[in-house]
Amino acid sequence: MWTSTLNSSSPTEECSFSTMALLTDWLLRHSVVMCLLLHSLVLLTFCFHHAATTCSNRCYCSESETGGKTVRCSNLQLTEIPLDIPNDTQRIYLDFNLLTSVPTNAFGGLSNLIELDISHNELTQLEPGAFRGLGPSLQFLDLSSNKLVNFNPEAFDGLRAYANLTNNPWHCDCNLQMAMPRVDLEPVSLTGIVCQTSDPEEIGVEGHSFLLKPDIDLCVVMKKTTDVAMLVVMFGWFTMVISYLVYYVRANQEDARRHLEYLKSLPNRQGRSEESSTISTVV
Repeated sequence: MWTSTLNSSSPTEECSFSTMALLTDWLLRHSVVMCLLLHSLVLLTFCFHHAATTCSNRCYCSESETGGKTVRCSNLQLTEIPLDIPNDTQRIYLDFNLLTSVPTNAFGGLSNLIELDISHNELTQLEPGAFRGLGPSLQFLDLSSNKLVNFNPEAFDGLRAYANLTNNPWHCDCNLQMAMPRVDLEPVSLTGIVCQTSDPEEIGVEGHSFLLKPDIDLCVVMKKTTDVAMLVVMFGWFTMVISYLVYYVRANQEDARRHLEYLKSLPNRQGRSEESSTISTVV
């Protein structure tokens, strides 16, 4: 009797069992794909998090109490600025290395950076836009004890930080004088530009902070040169005008002389023609 009951299951129950079997089969077929997709998503999330929060190669990193990261790459004989600095870095120390230049966008993506130390290197060049993107956040920039000679205002475009520019062999000339008003650094920063050489040399600014010598005009030679050049150009134009006037007068005099001679020759020709006609009549 129990067997007959099992065998006499209704069509509805058979349909339910069939649906469940199909669903189970579909889940089994697609579970592997779903697992692989989920695994890939986890790996991507981990990679992005790792790239944003891990420490730069060869450098030492530490977390502050506020959550900002400090990256210390001091005294590692680095010749290039690392490209794998975490995005959440607030302080970078690249002092006592062998860096010779700071390329354009060297610190792009570090929007939280508040302190940057590149002192005691071999820096001779700061390319235009070297610190681009750091303007809103950067508060302190240390470029002291390098080999910077020429001041490039385009390298500091947008920066409003305090910059330590001391102990560099700065060359003070008219270009420096015109460049200093174009930067937005804290004014006290520019007092660190102490002239080791100058142009003109006899102006007596060597060994002094140029900003503290407001009575010195490094563009005076250029202004004199410009004045002399203008005088030479004006004299050249004046000479050309005089030469043209002299030529014009002489040319007109020659034309007038020829015309006068022509007029004088007209009566003689008329008389000769009359004599010729008389002789021909007599003959």
